[in-house]
Amino acid sequence: MTKGRKKGDQTHMGKVAIYPGSFDPLTYGHIDIVERALAIFDKVILAIAHDAEKKPLFTVQERVEMAKLIFKDTPGVVVDSFKGLLVNYVEKSNAKVILRGLRATSDFEYEYHMASMNRSLNVHLDTLFMMTSKDYFFVSSRTIKEVAKLGGTVEGLVPDLVARRLKEKFKLPVGERRLIGWDD
Repeated sequence: MTKGRKKGDQTHMGKVAIYPGSFDPLTYGHIDIVERALAIFDKVILAIAHDAEKKPLFTVQERVEMAKLIFKDTPGVVVDSFKGLLVNYVEKSNAKVILRGLRATSDFEYEYHMASMNRSLNVHLDTLFMMTSKDYFFVSSRTIKEVAKLGGTVEGLVPDLVARRLKEKFKLPVGERRLIGWDD
């Protein structure tokens, strides 16, 4: 802790962290990062980005709704959405830390560039990188969508609510389970 700061002081780094992302969809890898971050921060804001470039499967409203249901019994988690520059959202939230999950070393280069840009836009901002647990390092929202679209199971990789919503989006019968490549 920096000299002169007290743990309860609003400027204490551990107070609020923003965990931004598209979360399209939310996976157990994301949830793992949030839960572990709560051991460090008093509050974690899951900030769902409006990002038209990614052409999301779920609308922002759908993603916010699912995340609120998933974290409804988790004290210290706030679910919100934002448009525009992340640094502006962070500033409005009175946070000093951006939280980012890393799955592999390939994630680091991109995340490092983003953290550097955010820091250049606001010198009072820090980015904390957390490694995803070994059980989820291979899980990405993109892969989850691809597997679900082809009728594969995403059980154990996403909450049941997300798995059901994926089946609805891809018009798959609830409970249908296929192994990709076995029934082609």
